[in-house]
Amino acid sequence: MANPIKTLHLEKVLKNHTQDMTGKVVVITGTTSGTGYVCAREVAKKGATVVLLNRKSERADKAVKELKKEFPEGKFDPITCDLQSFESVRNASKSIKAKYEVVDVLVNNAGVMALRDQATPDGYDVQMQTNAISHFLLTKELFPLLKKSDEARIVNHSSMARLGPPLASEYFEKKGGNLGGDGTEEENFSFKGPRWRRYHQTKLANAAFTYGLKNKLEAANISTIIPLLAHPGLAKTQLQVTSAAVGGMDGQSQFMNMAQSAEDGATGIIRAAMDPRAKSGDFYGPAGQGWNGFPEQLTPEDLLLDESNLKINWEGCEKAVGTFEI
Repeated sequence: MANPIKTLHLEKVLKNHTQDMTGKVVVITGTTSGTGYVCAREVAKKGATVVLLNRKSERADKAVKELKKEFPEGKFDPITCDLQSFESVRNASKSIKAKYEVVDVLVNNAGVMALRDQATPDGYDVQMQTNAISHFLLTKELFPLLKKSDEARIVNHSSMARLGPPLASEYFEKKGGNLGGDGTEEENFSFKGPRWRRYHQTKLANAAFTYGLKNKLEAANISTIIPLLAHPGLAKTQLQVTSAAVGGMDGQSQFMNMAQSAEDGATGIIRAAMDPRAKSGDFYGPAGQGWNGFPEQLTPEDLLLDESNLKINWEGCEKAVGTFEI
């Protein structure tokens, strides 16, 4: 998994912001490459059993082989999970429940970016279902196992795209393929237009899920589960390649010159998953302009805590996949 960009922050995070994970079960979505792959490798090195949730593909098989090659002592358990199918998410959850009594950390990492305006088989926008609604469903289904942990963590992955207009309920409805179209090449290459509006909605939804869950856990006096948020800054991963392949962005954009390595992009979720000082609602990622840098503890923007956004996300997700019993 070579990356030509020099990694600057991973070693410091691993040294100062992690703990022994021996005996813990960590579930991570999207581990075929990029931030999820790095997170899986590093929590395994700390002793965790790592459940790898990916769509069935040659890439997924190759990633498991690469992880075992990089860390032969690692405990990796691949389970098929297609986030573009609610049935697949439910089946993956059943498989996890059949094999494990407890889940200690759930990292909702996987994501797609600036894809065409198309519906999943369930009828929802492909970006919203993949990035947000299916992670809500996965968390809901695994919640009974998370409750059995002495200190469970739910880590959601947002991005700089979280910043922008508030959430709108239509993006959580069965309107896939009818949410603004694909935009012009000029819009797509300048990170504007309907593809990027849909992407923004998903990344704000990830944040709203974190803080909506935090409020509900506190109301229920549950202190053994802590929701956390992270963002990777601008990290060079397969995410940009996939987006560029369908016209979502310019694959040769000068903007990518600001990108950090996938290893450094993963440091936010790594810190959230393993920092012994992490508290409910903590948010980790590059500070300042946010594109690159050490994963500092950040102050969530008002938009992320806005009651209307929390309500739209929670109600929209529950309407799609059922009530989330806390």
